[in-house]
Amino acid sequence: MNSEKEKIFIVGGAGYIGSVLCENLINEGYFVKCLDRFFFGKSSINHLFGNEKFSISVVDSRLLTEEDLVGADVVIDLSGLSNDPSCDLDQNLTEDINLNGGLNVFETSLLAGVKKYIYSSSCSIYGSSEENVNTENSKPSPVSLYAESKFKLEEQILSKSKNSAIQSTILRNATVFGLSNRMRFDLIINIMTAHAYENNRIYILGGGDQWRPLVHVNDVCKAFKKIIVSEKKFVDNEVFNVGSDRLNLQVKSVANIIADRLPGTEIHITPDDPDKRDYKVSFSKIKKVLNFDTDFSIEDGVDEIYKALKRGEIKFGDIEHNTVKYYKYLFDAEKKINALKINGNLFYI
Repeated sequence: MNSEKEKIFIVGGAGYIGSVLCENLINEGYFVKCLDRFFFGKSSINHLFGNEKFSISVVDSRLLTEEDLVGADVVIDLSGLSNDPSCDLDQNLTEDINLNGGLNVFETSLLAGVKKYIYSSSCSIYGSSEENVNTENSKPSPVSLYAESKFKLEEQILSKSKNSAIQSTILRNATVFGLSNRMRFDLIINIMTAHAYENNRIYILGGGDQWRPLVHVNDVCKAFKKIIVSEKKFVDNEVFNVGSDRLNLQVKSVANIIADRLPGTEIHITPDDPDKRDYKVSFSKIKKVLNFDTDFSIEDGVDEIYKALKRGEIKFGDIEHNTVKYYKYLFDAEKKINALKINGNLFYI
């Protein structure tokens, strides 16, 4: 298939990873359609409006239909509540969006005759692992509702895609970092860099001995592009960890890298941490099978975030840059508005 004519539909395409992926794919000649609920608005993709290779559709993953996927050659699912605290706000809602919504995206892709489907999962499913290094064959040990919903959906996708016509691939991303038009300051490197810039301090919870695999957002996009162009025999019904062995780091090591990059930064360590994740991950499979490796270092991510903060392009305190705070704001606003409605209306009768 001529890649310049392929149409790639990205569910959740206005998000932290999605907004970067949309731009990357368009720059490589793909036609991209961004399907999103746009809870965070459209500012992350505003610069793409007017490009003949880009279009959008306002849609909820739970309500996605075959009609929404007409013309799609590839569907990439990046949708869902995106971190542990957000998922903990409402357990039923998390299951409905992350599990039922995700399953609907996959099943609708099947019905629509989509050729390739890629699900964006997470290495957080390894949770608090007893294994020294987790491979794709390791037994997951999720310690959060977010990770549990990711793994449950993985299982359903792999089961339903087996012996089907669709080419399905699951990518388990390491903890992502780096600059995005839908910036997030609830990710370890991003938030530590912001604290170092704003307060000359980095806070480490839980002692800092916990291990985390890390990956730059542009390297995640590179992995998606790699799957799109790979032969079916290498990626069909396969799971790949996305990251680099050299970016398995302890939290305290990450803090030290950032402090070295931003001189004058103090590191404050506290012993308690409700986050029990502690795991290292092997990325040998994606390197061996697809010849994939990462291009960006921790320092690259820190530098670009620091420069964007310094130029005023992003602000640490903006509520939309903290996913759980923004969702909570929307939940509270909805409750207040509903309480004021009469016969389903606020101002109109």
